Amino acid sequence: MIKIPKILENILDELGSIGALPILVGGCVRDHFLNLPIKDYDIELFKIDSLDMVEKSLQKFGNVKQVGKSFGVLILSVDGYDFDFALARTEKKVSQGHKGFEVNINPNMDFKTASLRRDFTINSIGYDYLKKEFLDPNNGIEDLKNGVLKHIKDDTFIEDSLRVYRAVQFCARFNLVLHKNTFNLCKNMVEENLLEELPKERIFEEFKKLFLKSIKPSIGLTLLKDLGVLRYFPELKALDGCIQDKEYHPEGDVWVHTLMTLDEMVKYKTGDEYRDLYLFYALFCHDLGKPFCTETTDEGRVTSHKHESLGVEPTISFLSRLTDEKKFIEKVVPLVKNHLAPFQLYKAESSIKAVKRLSLKCNIEDLCIVCLCDCKGRTIPDKDKCDKAITWVLSQAREMNISNEGLKPLVQGRDLINLGMKPSKEFATILEYALNLQIDENLQKDEILEKIKQEFIK
Repeated sequence: MIKIPKILENILDELGSIGALPILVGGCVRDHFLNLPIKDYDIELFKIDSLDMVEKSLQKFGNVKQVGKSFGVLILSVDGYDFDFALARTEKKVSQGHKGFEVNINPNMDFKTASLRRDFTINSIGYDYLKKEFLDPNNGIEDLKNGVLKHIKDDTFIEDSLRVYRAVQFCARFNLVLHKNTFNLCKNMVEENLLEELPKERIFEEFKKLFLKSIKPSIGLTLLKDLGVLRYFPELKALDGCIQDKEYHPEGDVWVHTLMTLDEMVKYKTGDEYRDLYLFYALFCHDLGKPFCTETTDEGRVTSHKHESLGVEPTISFLSRLTDEKKFIEKVVPLVKNHLAPFQLYKAESSIKAVKRLSLKCNIEDLCIVCLCDCKGRTIPDKDKCDKAITWVLSQAREMNISNEGLKPLVQGRDLINLGMKPSKEFATILEYALNLQIDENLQKDEILEKIKQEFIK
């Protein structure tokens, strides 16, 4: 039997009392067979066509949202859960976009017919709560046992092209192999440009699940490339085949290295989803500058000088294809631009002055995670140096309490005004002069102000 919260049992019993036949569907049933924790419960209701009756029953337990009333969908929030309830229905594509479906409520349809609108067999398994039995009209349980991701029906699958991205993230999350027929269907959808109509927000959400929920993101991203989806992301496509020096990157080209860094990042997740996501994207983008500067020397060595700074523009371009959230992009860019800095500082045996300056450019705690994954995301034999470099930089930054928030300038514009100076373009020069004194000479605020008076006030 599937594990069901007591509050949900009470709700399902209530729905049964008004004549509804509740069947648990989708991820909660799939995750039961995968022995994964169940966080979300979706319930499809048969034998009833009145959403108002359902809503009235649900209101006895908590707050009900009419998220998709035109689709026959309600969400009940109670005891920290969000339970999704939907009337049994069929869907038919009538126009472009993920909302372009004609919905027909049919309380008398059987579960097998209702399951045909779903994407994959593993997501079409049901659990009849009243009879306490599983319903598996499309052999989803067998596919789960065999580690295969298979679509249900060609005609319905192609109605939502986001399913190509869903296939990618499901294979990565559950270590599945995409069935040959499903692979060919997805590839055809890509070649026929069916993915062009997808809103960026929906694609971003699938990448988010891939990064945050996968044990090995490279499985999904390799599939993404094999399906031809990189044609929509020229910044990523350029990484495939971009050579690297064999001494530092014996694993292969930039695409291979990038995927290895993302697999490393899984080990260093912080538990803060927003933070983990921008760290994953920083690694996804960290070498986007290499295709612009990679060269082979006369001695046969491969170089990519200044690829960190050259990666800024393609990073912004790529992320803008996925999100309009500027703050998110602003989190990623400095990590890309400085991703080599911790290792460079360690190798050069830099002073604490350099660490202070680095803290002004980005969050050192974040940067060190990116740098560590970049260093370990390759097949070099001496990976111990990665940990040594990061430990050195972090210990320096933490000792000065600048690893998270960065060095705070002692002198600010208001201090110059207090000295009797009038705001002008020269303020930027003076504040930079003050910051240099703070970093290079380790002067205190009053000492810096005295120097400013001597230098700038006549």
